[in-house]
Amino acid sequence: MPKRKDLKSILIIGSGPIIIGQACEFDYSGSQSLRSLREDGIETILINSNPATIMTDPTMADHVYLKPLTTKSIIQILEEHPNIDAVLPTMGGQTALNLCIEAGEKGIWEDFGVEIIGVDIDAINITEDREKFRELMLKIGIGMAPQATAASFLKGKEIAQEFGFPLVIRASYTLGGAGASIVYKPEDFDELLSRGLEISPIHEVMIDKALMGWKEYELELLRDKNDNVVIICAIENMDPMGIHTGDSITVAPAMTLSDRTYQRMRDMAIKMMRSIGDFAGGCNVQFAVSPDEKEDIIAIEINPRVSRSSALASKATGYPIAKVASKLAIGYNLDELDNQITKSTSALFEPTLDYVIVKIPRWNFDKFEGSDRTLGLQMKSVGEVMGIGRSFQEALHKATQSLEIKRNGLGADGKGYRDYDQIIQKLTIASWDRVFVIYDAIQLGIPLSRIHEITKIDMWFLKQYEELHFLEKEISKFTIKTLSKELLLEAKQKGFADRQVAHMLDCYESEVHKKRSDMGINRVYKLVDTCAAEFKAMTPYYYSTFEAEIETPDGKKYVENDSVVTDRKKIVVLGSGPNRIGQGIEFDYCCVHGVLAAAECGYETIMINCNPETVSTDFDTADKLYFEPVFWEHIYDIIRHEKPEGVIVQLGGQTALKLAEKLDKYGIKIIGTSFKSLDLAEDRGSFSKLLKDNDIPFPQFGVAETADEALHLADELDFPLLVRPSYVLGGQGMKIVINKEELEAHVVDLLRKIPNNKLLLDHYLDGAIEAEADAICDGKDIYIIGIMEHIEPCGIHSGDSNATLPPFNLGEFVMQQIKDHTKKIALALNTVGLINIQFAIKDDMVYIIEANPRASRTVPFIAKAYKEPYVNYATKVMLGEKKVKDFKFNPQLEGFAIKQPVFSFNKFPNVNKNLGPEMKSTGESILFIDSLKDDEFYNLYARRKMYLSK
Repeated sequence: MPKRKDLKSILIIGSGPIIIGQACEFDYSGSQSLRSLREDGIETILINSNPATIMTDPTMADHVYLKPLTTKSIIQILEEHPNIDAVLPTMGGQTALNLCIEAGEKGIWEDFGVEIIGVDIDAINITEDREKFRELMLKIGIGMAPQATAASFLKGKEIAQEFGFPLVIRASYTLGGAGASIVYKPEDFDELLSRGLEISPIHEVMIDKALMGWKEYELELLRDKNDNVVIICAIENMDPMGIHTGDSITVAPAMTLSDRTYQRMRDMAIKMMRSIGDFAGGCNVQFAVSPDEKEDIIAIEINPRVSRSSALASKATGYPIAKVASKLAIGYNLDELDNQITKSTSALFEPTLDYVIVKIPRWNFDKFEGSDRTLGLQMKSVGEVMGIGRSFQEALHKATQSLEIKRNGLGADGKGYRDYDQIIQKLTIASWDRVFVIYDAIQLGIPLSRIHEITKIDMWFLKQYEELHFLEKEISKFTIKTLSKELLLEAKQKGFADRQVAHMLDCYESEVHKKRSDMGINRVYKLVDTCAAEFKAMTPYYYSTFEAEIETPDGKKYVENDSVVTDRKKIVVLGSGPNRIGQGIEFDYCCVHGVLAAAECGYETIMINCNPETVSTDFDTADKLYFEPVFWEHIYDIIRHEKPEGVIVQLGGQTALKLAEKLDKYGIKIIGTSFKSLDLAEDRGSFSKLLKDNDIPFPQFGVAETADEALHLADELDFPLLVRPSYVLGGQGMKIVINKEELEAHVVDLLRKIPNNKLLLDHYLDGAIEAEADAICDGKDIYIIGIMEHIEPCGIHSGDSNATLPPFNLGEFVMQQIKDHTKKIALALNTVGLINIQFAIKDDMVYIIEANPRASRTVPFIAKAYKEPYVNYATKVMLGEKKVKDFKFNPQLEGFAIKQPVFSFNKFPNVNKNLGPEMKSTGESILFIDSLKDDEFYNLYARRKMYLSK
């Protein structure tokens, strides 16, 4: 059945601010969907409150509404656009679905004659109502764990008595496993039951008998109106049941499943999808499999919408699920659509992988002091990375290298645990670093059978770890001079980084790199092509690996490389890696715009990133995508292969900036502001000298490297003091201290966590107002794109403050100082591109807190508020294609825009929620108000006195 002719205008609901459990994978699915619908000439109307997303760009939809996600906003939009035919709610996660259901219950869709497409609300209700879902599964003969529903405390107690412990409590209608927990002991049950009932919007929980130690799998399905079903991807969780899939290490294709069981699982998934309703679209089904010969399969749940896993499955297979699901929603069938990668075969096919992908979540527990770090049924990770390799071992290593937690991969970096009791404890209670601890346990000689008994991780995975350990032991017997080509090639094929091999051989990383180059052991690049190279792929989406040489009959040796280097001039953009607090989707937004601007200037664009949730890792964002760790060795090899004109580092947050020094050292051109200037801004001593030379005031400060030095400094500077390490993002480790005991404790703690770091001690300007400015500079002229005033007082991290654009009560005298200082600093730093400067204002004096000559968290917010493509302009300035005076700036904003932080504290019930200099928010939304008399502004301003965490 071809496209429906009656659908001419469609409303898409976005997912709002990023929270734990719902990250930027929905920016990816929303952007894909909008592009997909516009290809078919359909008018698109989007509502989303998150300014940091690509999907809210004015070019993405015909009409973009940056409004709060409420039924009030929906009514306003439907009144303005009476021609809207349908709403597509499956691209915005649980937020969009919940809003769609609420609007349905209020009769809004009916009143305006709007049809819901892409999902069947009855199907959602069946899958979310755990009792109905259970009845349906039993009716169609699909096994479920023993479970029962409780809508009251008393009923819950009865069920627990009947089932016995351990038990699982799951709250109905929640996202990211909110309110879910495993209860091992009767004494914990009452509190966890109450919490589940409270968190569920319908105050209902499902209590299951826990299937601890069973293996967990997910299947991603797509179905069209003709009931054609394709299974896009089978994903295996390395962690057994009991850990939320968003917090599990996952692998595709499934590794330890017999073919017979996989076929049974496919049949069950298709049967389940067909039983819950007659709809066209995507579906995610989760199963548990018993870890014995019988391989019994039990259904856990089914989500009839695009999910977090669909973003991962799309990137893992190259099959754009959201794009195809949008086409199915408007009436197409799978056999009428092209495979987006080959362009010559149909979309009615199941991808086959000739590589392995490993996803590892990224946590941020350090931001939530006192948080329960145990992994369980409630998701706690803030982002994720994906590694692609020819083997599980290579993909696992690449994923661990992508995490950016100062580890170089598994083992071989001197950072592992050595204490037996500590290792056993960490294996027993699933923790964020268990992926590394398994290796430490094997190194310590703990038998695999014991590790398996404790973790219930399949023996196949543990044997893969053991092989890596044996290889490390073998290599450690040699020196750099005596290591054979065979062993070095094997280490590289199994994913060990040069610096890990250097650790084993006790030499420098550069020596290992030189040795492998001399031996001809070089990375080759392979296509991610969805069909195991059976058909020619048209999209340049690559991962790296190492291969043994092939010898032709005439004695010629070569290694096959799919990445053909063109003779066009090229620009590399370094991505921002995994999402985390302090560095989120806003940097992905900047990278995508950097790529698009470089393409407009005629460059071939090359994107390097390892985050599967983002638009930057979409296969058609850049001319070439290298899905690789943003890790020196990988980047250097790509640059040697591609020979670009230069590398853009100022758009990818701290991740990309950290690599600037290496790029500079190896003579690779940094596009825009030079490394020297980037470093000068980070080095507090040199930066303060620059401020002094330019007569710009800054708070009294000093630099200390020991607790003793810090205590001496305190006498000069006077309390309260703001203490912070240098070279960090998101205010990591920042604290305000008010006496010597607090100062000593914090300094000792910081130097333990970040050894050899210089600590900065500033006299803290108590009660000051904080403001910040973003600007574009070409080295000569400067244009300030926005000045924001924070509603909260100075001392709360700028990422956690409500920021108002333009400022609401800074006088002309103060504004002039801000403008003068911004211009002076940008020029003194020789900025080419973007710069962000933060100020503290006390007694009408403007002091400088810090300057960052790079894209900042606020740039997308300003761009959306003023309706100007500032990142596009800044990139053209960096590339030297344009000067600041070439642009006709025309910002448009009536009233004020407020950037509002959003927190995910509900995931960590016992955490100190006070705000301070260390950032804790996970996302943001934008609020437009006409005047300062607006109630919302009044409420925010009244709350500004929230005290700071000392």
